[in-house]
Amino acid sequence: MAIRERRVRVWFGEHVVADYVADWDRAALYAEAMSRRFAGLQVTNEPVDSSLMSRPVPSERLWELVP
Repeated sequence: MAIRERRVRVWFGEHVVADYVADWDRAALYAEAMSRRFAGLQVTNEPVDSSLMSRPVPSERLWELVP
């Protein structure tokens, strides 16, 4: 079974102001609604990159805590 998740983002220039992940049907409805609500902004609807979703959490500490 193929994963049909889509990622919808609303962009203000290079900044993401809304980020939503859902199945194909809901993502399409959300993208349409955001396009109407934010008519002057770019709305993208792309497949979810499954390679990013399946990366394991690193076992080592990547930074030190500050006091």
